[in-house]
Amino acid sequence: MTEFTPLASLVGGMLIGLSAVLLMALHGRIAGMTGILSGLVAPIAPDWSWRLAFLAGAVAAPALITGLGRYTIPFQTNLPTPWLVIGGLIVGIGVHFGSGCPSGHGVCGIARLSRRSFVATAVFMASTAVTVFVVRHLLGGLS
Repeated sequence: MTEFTPLASLVGGMLIGLSAVLLMALHGRIAGMTGILSGLVAPIAPDWSWRLAFLAGAVAAPALITGLGRYTIPFQTNLPTPWLVIGGLIVGIGVHFGSGCPSGHGVCGIARLSRRSFVATAVFMASTAVTVFVVRHLLGGLS
């Protein structure tokens, strides 16, 4: 069961929006995590330093928050590791054919009123809903 956390969700959303705005304002780049990450694998992009800093911050911030306080980020799954790997590969294929990831299209593309991003985000969300329905109700949770 997911907890209802409106304040934490609001603050998190504001921080994501702020990071996207600052990245666009300071570097003229869209904060799509997959696009940022792709510049750090061969061939490495010439602007690798800001990409590494952005991703390091995305990893370090939650680690710092959990390390300094009593807040924990619970995660558990009944899925076996191969299913998680397969899911990750399917997401990667979708990112390739969708010309970007949900963070790039959903946060930055919609903010720029990009029609392509509106369509891509709608497809991402519909695919997610269908996947959850199939896994939970038709396949019995794959546990």
